[in-house]
Amino acid sequence: MAEPAAITVDVVHAGVHGTCRCRLSLPMGSTAMQAIEASGLLRQLPAEVGNPLRLGVFSRRIDADHVLCDGDRLEIYRPLALDPMASRRRRASQG
Repeated sequence: MAEPAAITVDVVHAGVHGTCRCRLSLPMGSTAMQAIEASGLLRQLPAEVGNPLRLGVFSRRIDADHVLCDGDRLEIYRPLALDPMASRRRRASQG
């Protein structure tokens, strides 16, 4: 069976004020960065989201040059509001 010439991916970002989602049809072999550029979502998001860019596919961290597969959900992560290790230390010191 021949593989399709195009793949369908979802590009999503869950922000503080809501979720942005864009479904795209891309050529086989497209990277995560190409999907983000095609979606146009990065222009709509706050600057701190894109610097540095944190990405994942189905909650698994990836690099921007990761080649996407048909049906992938590409996630753009926002920066952490609080460092988890600092939070753990604070709770431990409070006893």
